[in-house]
Amino acid sequence: MGFLSRKNKTASPPEPAVEEQHPIVEELQEMEAAVPEPAPEPEPAPEPEPVQVAAEPTPEEPERFMPRDLLAPSRHEAVAEQPVVEAPVKHAEVIAFANQKGGVAKTTTTLNLAVAFAETGHRVLCIDLDPQGNLTMSQGIDPDKVEKSLYDVLVNDMPISEIIQHREIDIAVSSIDLAGAEIAMSTKIGRERSLEKALKEVSGDYDFVCIDTPPSLGLLTINALTAASKVIVPVQCEYLSMRGLVQLQNTLKMIQENLNPDVRIEGILPTMLDTRTVHAKEAIEILEENFGDMVFKSRIRKAIKFAEAPVKGSSVLKYDPQGNAAGYYRDLAEEVLAHESA
Repeated sequence: MGFLSRKNKTASPPEPAVEEQHPIVEELQEMEAAVPEPAPEPEPAPEPEPVQVAAEPTPEEPERFMPRDLLAPSRHEAVAEQPVVEAPVKHAEVIAFANQKGGVAKTTTTLNLAVAFAETGHRVLCIDLDPQGNLTMSQGIDPDKVEKSLYDVLVNDMPISEIIQHREIDIAVSSIDLAGAEIAMSTKIGRERSLEKALKEVSGDYDFVCIDTPPSLGLLTINALTAASKVIVPVQCEYLSMRGLVQLQNTLKMIQENLNPDVRIEGILPTMLDTRTVHAKEAIEILEENFGDMVFKSRIRKAIKFAEAPVKGSSVLKYDPQGNAAGYYRDLAEEVLAHESA
């Protein structure tokens, strides 16, 4: 018949499919083949046993600061400070020679006692607080020719070192201008302490400062008593001269109560003594009866050398060093120094 027979013919088995590799796989395989295999890691060598070595001393580490040590102390913490011990400074012994009566040898005593102190090795400064300038003249200095004087110190606050001149002793000179100092200082605050403040500049340079005062109890004398620690009162051995002691004591009491509680009378010095007269002997007895131990044992007797020495511009100790007049003040210096050491 012309159309196909429906008889099943025997079919041959299909050939297995061959899986083709991707080109990139071949490239990877070629790259792996080109890279050499890593060598095997060697086995670790056994660690050597530790050798015992003597430990060397190590320097101590500095102490570490704690944070609180680096902070400033608070106001509630007291900062302990080491006390500073200052060496004591020796100040001069200031002695005022005062008596409102004139002509009792205040200037003579101030100068010659100061020179007697200097003979024993002490450093001495004299202050001429009398406008008459007798102490200045007694050292050969003309008070009318000095350019600067205590007036400038007290009124204009000039340093006292600028007016000190060097003679037998150092002397802060006076001039007639000092007569107007009390009026010029009348409106100055603390005018009673002007001399005291001025002396602070040189107090450590001297052992003694001797102040000659005017024959009055005015502002200049008050300045001297305020600056002084001791007062020596020269008293002429006459009745009228001794009457001024009561007024001086009253003034000194006022100074002690208001300005200088430490000032005191060092002693009363009988001067211009004429032992040939009964009146002089009675005056000494009256002094000793009323003031007892306050009266110096030393006596300053009359001597012409006291009048001659200032003409030569020197103290009696330099003018006539071996005379009796010089001996009187050497005895007085010995007595005053004995009081100092007592």
